[in-house]
Amino acid sequence: MTPEQKDQRIAACRDLIATADSDPDFFKEIVTGNETCFAYDLTTKRQSTAWVGETSPQPKKLRFQKSHVGTMLVVFFDWQGVIHKEFVSEGETINAVYYKVVMERLLNRIRRVKPGMCESGDWFLLHNNTLSHNTTIIKQFLA
Repeated sequence: MTPEQKDQRIAACRDLIATADSDPDFFKEIVTGNETCFAYDLTTKRQSTAWVGETSPQPKKLRFQKSHVGTMLVVFFDWQGVIHKEFVSEGETINAVYYKVVMERLLNRIRRVKPGMCESGDWFLLHNNTLSHNTTIIKQFLA
């Protein structure tokens, strides 16, 4: 990061701290989201046991074992818990067009489960800075 970017980040953090200090309900107005990819199947201790000889080293017991199929999950939540989640179809890429559809479904979900939040407009979306989140199509939709 450049020194200017660092200064901007510090200023933004100070603004957030000041806002949170002046409004105790500030964090209740934030909806945050992220994508996560996982590829693990649960294996119980009993399933991972193995017979070994007296002089053989004990095998390591794994809680998770790698799977051959990866799954991506997009999830949005607020201070009370998950608002919206959806699994991404296998082979699908999260690009701006896909993310806009996700944003539309999120907004519809917020209208259904948190109508007061949607009517007042007093809420903030917090998501990371990936390319698909910063395209013109997403900025226009969010505006």
